[in-house]
Amino acid sequence: GRRHSSILYSILRSQERAVPPAGPAPRGCPCGSRRRVALRSPQVACKAASAVLVKTLRFVQNVPCFQELPLEEQLLLVRSCWAPLLLLGLAQDRVHLETVESAEPSMLQRILTARQQGEQPPPRAPAPGRPQHGPHLPSAGDIQAIKGFLAKCWSLDISTKEYAYLKGTVLFNPDLPGLQCTQYIEGLQREAQQALNEHVRLIHRGDEARFTKLNVVLSLLRSINANVVAELFFRPIIGAVNMDDMLLEMLCAKL
Repeated sequence: GRRHSSILYSILRSQERAVPPAGPAPRGCPCGSRRRVALRSPQVACKAASAVLVKTLRFVQNVPCFQELPLEEQLLLVRSCWAPLLLLGLAQDRVHLETVESAEPSMLQRILTARQQGEQPPPRAPAPGRPQHGPHLPSAGDIQAIKGFLAKCWSLDISTKEYAYLKGTVLFNPDLPGLQCTQYIEGLQREAQQALNEHVRLIHRGDEARFTKLNVVLSLLRSINANVVAELFFRPIIGAVNMDDMLLEMLCAKL
């Protein structure tokens, strides 16, 4: 109806205001996916990511139905989705990641070195699935997941409107604990998905699977740890990052 059209228009307009005019993992030893990697040019990549984050929050702020939410609800939503929104923005701006393996010694090297020096060997790595404390250092597997997501987006040649509707789907997540306006947010997410489906059917009539492919992009996003994104793009430049504080400051600022 009229409300449906106005919300979709507002999402697209916010996208326009906010945006100015890898292959599969190699087979072999599974420990390879746990190798530590770093950005080849962290200053360049971090600067690009910071610019995309500012653009992303500007996009969010320009969505009128988002502005109608209480500030606490806005912050809950942004805290939960800043990383996938940032990755969508990196894909849209075609930001390529060049990485190198870090010089961090392997577990075996540390054990042998510790024994030679008469020290206690380092603690065993936690089993998969157990929570890890401290910074989540990006591994080769983490980077491969991000590169795979970017490659998927680029292979689909996602349009500006499609990116806008994907961002709306990610932003309006009604399943977050602590939300009060759950039904309203759920309705906004549903409308973003409906708009994406209608756009795909209109523009890509010969590709009946495109809507499903675009939702695969969203599923790839869910597999990427937000802590990895923070460690990769922000820690090399500004050190330990409290994303909650930074997002609150940026959300309340005039971007």
